[in-house]
Amino acid sequence: MAAEQHEKAYQKQLGVNVGFSASTKKKAPGKGGSRYYKNVGLGFKTPREAIEGTYIDKKCPFTGNVSIRGRILTGVVKSTKMNRTIVMRMDYLHFIRKYQ
Repeated sequence: MAAEQHEKAYQKQLGVNVGFSASTKKKAPGKGGSRYYKNVGLGFKTPREAIEGTYIDKKCPFTGNVSIRGRILTGVVKSTKMNRTIVMRMDYLHFIRKYQ
């Protein structure tokens, strides 16, 4: 667990108690194991890295507390400077009623 801790605050997943196991045997990752993941729906399969991985990301729709909310965005990625966040450009038409 120490390899994933690269932030100032202790990184943990909601709903997973680390260090409170009664037995010493290693649990397998998954629903009954020590890792939280979910099915986001809309035809997206949960990746193996989200199920079996060790990363902790609260902005991940598979392992974090983020919902897709029924919309898939398409566009061009402009910047990836922020941590776990992107800035994207979407091209769309904006009609002005006066000139239609």
